[in-house]
Amino acid sequence: MEEPIAISKLNDFIFCPISIYFHNLFYGVERSMYQSEYQINGTAAHSTIDNGGYSTSLDVLQAIPVYSEKYNLYGKIDIYNKKTRVLVERKKKIKKIYDGYIFQIYGQYFALCEMGYNVSRLELYSMDDNTTHLIPLPKESSDMYKKFIDLLESIRSFELDNFVQNNIEKCQKCIYSTLCDRTLFVE
Repeated sequence: MEEPIAISKLNDFIFCPISIYFHNLFYGVERSMYQSEYQINGTAAHSTIDNGGYSTSLDVLQAIPVYSEKYNLYGKIDIYNKKTRVLVERKKKIKKIYDGYIFQIYGQYFALCEMGYNVSRLELYSMDDNTTHLIPLPKESSDMYKKFIDLLESIRSFELDNFVQNNIEKCQKCIYSTLCDRTLFVE
C-alpha cells in the first residue's frame, strides 16, 4: 500500500512540490530559523486550535486527527461543530481562495465522513478580517472534485528528478528559494 498523504501537504504541493522536500528536511529545527514572518504569524494564530483552547463546548471538535481510507489521507481538522455539522478550516488571512485551501478542507471532509460524522457545510475562515467563505461540498462541485482527484494522482506519481518550476512568483514567495536548485528567483 502507498504511503498516506498528509492533508496539509495538498496546498504545499500545489505551491511547489520541492517545498515539501525542504519542509521535511527542516523537520525538528526551530521554526523561527527558517519560516517567514507570514508563516510564523499563521502558526501563532493557529495555536488556540492546536492547543484545544478554541472552545470548551463538547459539540466542537478541534484539532482531532482524521484519516480517509478511501483517499489514503491523514491530518487534523481545525474545527467541526457536531450540532451545526459545519467543518471550518482557519487561515490567518485569506486574500484569495486557492485550490489548495479547498483541497485541504475536502481531505478533512472525506476523512470526517468516513469516521461517521455528518458534514453539511464547509467554511474557510479568515482570522484577520473575520470573514467566512462558504465552500461547496465536493458533490456540489464536480470540477473541483475532479481537480482534487487529479491532485492526489499527481502527488502519487510525482518524480522529483523530472520537476521543473515555471512560476517565478512562487519562487519569489518561497522561503527555500535560496536553497533550491530549481528556483527561478535570483536576487
